[in-house]
Amino acid sequence: MGKTFRITIDSFDLGQILDGLRVRAESWHNTAKYLESGESPEDFFVCEECRDAEEATQIADHYDKIISAIQRQVEQQGGWA
Repeated sequence: MGKTFRITIDSFDLGQILDGLRVRAESWHNTAKYLESGESPEDFFVCEECRDAEEATQIADHYDKIISAIQRQVEQQGGWA
């Protein structure tokens, strides 16, 4: 694990960061689905560059882990209200 940082940011900007992370996670999940089935998971889809479905799933899972860690810290600090 790398160095841990504490960053202060307002809730609007944090929401924007989470939205971006969710978009990236979804893209990697869709890539994994495509590489597993050969079928496009959405009408418009851009496949991420990776070795195989396993790598895509690992990357998607990492994004999910980041999102969960941020959400957990927000809840520990009293939530979005």
